[in-house]
Amino acid sequence: MTHIEEALAELQRVLEPHADTRDWSLPAGPPEQPMEWSCWDTAAHIAHDLAAYAGQLAALPEDVYLPFDLVVRPGTAPREVLRVIRAAGGMLTSALATSTPDARAFHWGPCDPTGFEAMGVAETVLHTYDITQGLGVPWTPPARSATLVLERLFPDAPSAPASDPAEVLLWCTGRGELPGHKRLTSWVWQAAREG
Repeated sequence: MTHIEEALAELQRVLEPHADTRDWSLPAGPPEQPMEWSCWDTAAHIAHDLAAYAGQLAALPEDVYLPFDLVVRPGTAPREVLRVIRAAGGMLTSALATSTPDARAFHWGPCDPTGFEAMGVAETVLHTYDITQGLGVPWTPPARSATLVLERLFPDAPSAPASDPAEVLLWCTGRGELPGHKRLTSWVWQAAREG
């Protein structure tokens, strides 16, 4: 199982039990610092980004994002939005499987397949975290996913305690505290790589 497949399986495991029992119109994120997006919007965003990454890898544009968007129809039930995420994740998985290591596509510069996979994992686990916060479901990203994202997208991140790389990932993305470090209010990951 690839990293993106693991992240998608974890998203489904965590969110499917709450697809019909929680209010997905609530803001994502913690109640004390809610996001502008609802839990539903955040789930649709995951699907959008996974499809966009798949498109970039399939077409390999060098200097632009492809001019298309995945749109989940308003009013779609949360369970169906999760199916759309599964479909978009399948497209990214397929694009990754057919990409060569030297392939490059635009993401604020030339990005290789490992960067697109790490971004797909990041979008999946970080926004799953945001949704669980909004729904009131205790959950943090798995250590293996957090480690992959930190190593590939946040090369300057503080060293993660072996027991909790998720804490460092949440800090790197402005979602949490990290002892000895000021809370971040802005951040950017580094997906593009020359050569």
